[in-house]
Amino acid sequence: MPQAIATVVEGTRDGAGTVVGSRGAGAAASQGSDFAPLLRAVKGQGLLERRAGWYTAGIVTNLVALGAVLAGMFLLGNTWWTLLLALPLAIFWSRTAFVGHDAGHAQISGDRRASRVIGLIHANLLLGMNEAWWNDKHVRHHANPNHIDKDPDVGVGALVWTQKQAAQREGFARWLTRNQARLFFPMLLLEGIALKISGFQYLRRQPAGERALSALLLIAHLGLYAALLLTVMSPGKAVVFALVHHALFGLHLGMAFAPNHKGMEMPDPDGDRWGHLQRQVLTSRNVRGGVLTDWFLGGLNYQIEHHLFPSMPRPHLRLAQPMVRAHCEALGMPYAETGLIESYRQALQHMHEVGEPLR
Repeated sequence: MPQAIATVVEGTRDGAGTVVGSRGAGAAASQGSDFAPLLRAVKGQGLLERRAGWYTAGIVTNLVALGAVLAGMFLLGNTWWTLLLALPLAIFWSRTAFVGHDAGHAQISGDRRASRVIGLIHANLLLGMNEAWWNDKHVRHHANPNHIDKDPDVGVGALVWTQKQAAQREGFARWLTRNQARLFFPMLLLEGIALKISGFQYLRRQPAGERALSALLLIAHLGLYAALLLTVMSPGKAVVFALVHHALFGLHLGMAFAPNHKGMEMPDPDGDRWGHLQRQVLTSRNVRGGVLTDWFLGGLNYQIEHHLFPSMPRPHLRLAQPMVRAHCEALGMPYAETGLIESYRQALQHMHEVGEPLR
């Protein structure tokens, strides 16, 4: 994933959610200057400096773990017991996706070419997911999170995110919207396959040279993946393994991304344009937790800090959090943070409310 994402920059919750400050979305003053002091403080602490050694160790560890799972598949061979390894393989595939995500944000390296090579290897080759498609989509999301006209993540798709979108649904899509909250997690089981399909569809939008390389790596991934499964097990077992593996992979990724913005503020397209601090903080939600939460969510649980500083290396997000929280508190700006289960509840509650007029 190219370095372009790094150039994007540089509502009160109840229940178990924690919010610092009480100022509403439209009350920010001097928007252009709100972010500058925080940026200077973060730079002064060296939190925007790369952590190449940390990422190198993480990448090597993940590759070794993937290799161990593959070795286990060969050792078990053509048996249904091999299906149990679909779970760890899905987990380490998600770890691979997190590396590709961080490479696209230039968190790993400041060199554009190095970042793209890392992204191509981890996304296209290892996952069969087109990094150029993801990069294009993700840049637009970071520039205008939760903006109904500009953020592709809240556009009309299988799910919808506003009652205005819901009112336009017809037929099966209308039934889907009525029940989207209860269907959300089951639908995530299809996300692993959907990512591959979207990547291939995006090829026609890429420049010829870039398209050729992307397509080559995507096809190589499919060939290697099929060869692995068919070498280890019978065609029937291979198909079942692939389906289970992709279902678990999609579920894991969805569980990592779902808590971040769903149910948070959505800027009024016809209202005043928010400043960077307001636009990123009010639309994002952090998830509390320790080392295990950080690992499971790939650092995306520090979504506010990540959106404010997209190129900040993952291990520095936790260190920046107290500074960001204190800055928001001083400005009277809400800072949303909640537990993992509560974050899902809030996201599902929003989806349920969106479909309410159709029930």
